[in-house]
Amino acid sequence: MSRIVVVGAGVGGLATAARLAATGHEVTLFERAETVGGKLGRYSRDTPAGTFHFDTGPSLLTLPQVFTDLFLDTGAKLDEYLDLVPLDPIVRHHFPAYAGFPGNSGFPGNAGFPGNAGGAATVLDSCAEPETFAARIGAVFGPEAEADWERLWRRAGRIWHAAWRDILRNSVDSPLDLARLAWRLGDLAAIRPGQSLRGLGRSHLRDPRLRMLLDRYATYTGADPRRAPAALAAVPYAELAFGGWYLRGGLGALADALLSRCLDLGVVVQTGTTVTGVNAAGGRVHGVRLAGATAPVPADVVVANVDALTVYRDLLPRPDRLAGLADRSLAGFVLLLGVRGSSGLAHHNVFFPSDYDAEFDAVFGDPGRGVPARPAPDPTVFVTVADDPAVRPAGHESWFVLVNAARQGRSLTSVDWRRPGLAQAYADRILDVLAARGVDVRDRLLFQEVRTPADLATATGTPGGAIYGTAGGMLRPANRGPVPGLFLVGGSTHPGGGLPMVTLSAQIVAARIGAA
Repeated sequence: MSRIVVVGAGVGGLATAARLAATGHEVTLFERAETVGGKLGRYSRDTPAGTFHFDTGPSLLTLPQVFTDLFLDTGAKLDEYLDLVPLDPIVRHHFPAYAGFPGNSGFPGNAGFPGNAGGAATVLDSCAEPETFAARIGAVFGPEAEADWERLWRRAGRIWHAAWRDILRNSVDSPLDLARLAWRLGDLAAIRPGQSLRGLGRSHLRDPRLRMLLDRYATYTGADPRRAPAALAAVPYAELAFGGWYLRGGLGALADALLSRCLDLGVVVQTGTTVTGVNAAGGRVHGVRLAGATAPVPADVVVANVDALTVYRDLLPRPDRLAGLADRSLAGFVLLLGVRGSSGLAHHNVFFPSDYDAEFDAVFGDPGRGVPARPAPDPTVFVTVADDPAVRPAGHESWFVLVNAARQGRSLTSVDWRRPGLAQAYADRILDVLAARGVDVRDRLLFQEVRTPADLATATGTPGGAIYGTAGGMLRPANRGPVPGLFLVGGSTHPGGGLPMVTLSAQIVAARIGAA
């Protein structure tokens, strides 16, 4: 039996702690915040109308089998803890209407479709049945677009199956590990290293709105679709092949369930406790240092569920590891809205801009040309409205509004969100953008709460509030650290961000450590 310290009680840390305790290890988990969950945050607001509840992080659960396996492997059943609700649509996409946009006048399949009369926006609902979704594409955009999507879907399926078999459930510690993977020639042809997600869309999809839909999946890994690898086509495949789910009461229920599993398995959980360093004298891990403590906490193994940049910059300084962490992911600017009445929106809604590239130009900047990042003036707006009485008073709605944003900072690739007046001015701008796209709630607001990348950085310790650590790619920081006994888990490490990937990273790390 090893003494194991887990640093950070995000989903990755909780899942790793539960797996290790279930195999007989002595596990202690330290979390700097007063509550567990990490980026899977929650917020509640009491009003005269009643209490509003919000998820402030992920709002969609995919690959439910990953979570089923986690609970089974730790001696429980998922449905004893969580109530999964399938979503249809998974996402309702609202595409812009403007002069010259193919498909708003005379394009096959658009005549008479709700929302297209008079050049209004086009609406497309995604779902978990591939044939049904393809048929919806055909009904909205025409038979050519449907055929294009089916061709892309076959390619995405080949990418997904290769990634699931060789990457997502296995350690990848270096580029050499990727090169050694037993990919067949067909897999390499599908993944096509060197091609971007944008390039994949242009080679398969003629309708620019479908390209826009595909581009958006790069943001699931914090990346720019013009630079993200084509392999990220596996992301929409996973979402649309296996479904999107909501947890009744909010996705924060997952953190509660994992905490319960940890406590039942004997994990010692200490919140409000900050780890300031990893002791690794003599070339291997010996324990951790805590803020305000006079003596270190001994450990045979340390699992860090914090951003890899924080590990190698602060907890175990390794300048040689920092160079590969410079390309940071995008962040998010969030509004939490208490809204009177019913909007008629789907659970998840995306309102696209007329110029998607301008949004990415703003969020990432162009440091090579000296162009700084800035708040996107006309961003894509993602709105979650859960039809769940547990999260809002009767006759009201709890809205989670998210736009892509540059991370907190003062460099050319960041924005200082702490600048006086900026956050509120941008919140007002987003509400104006929604109104211009046909969803005006400005006169129905009970309250609004603004969360910037700076707030996420403060609340979770995430450098700059960059949600996914580094911008998405096939090679992320390894789960095995540079000294024996150190492991990394979570969205900034292999295999990437998002609830299922973080949970798979816990599975990989627990397997590397092994049973007691």
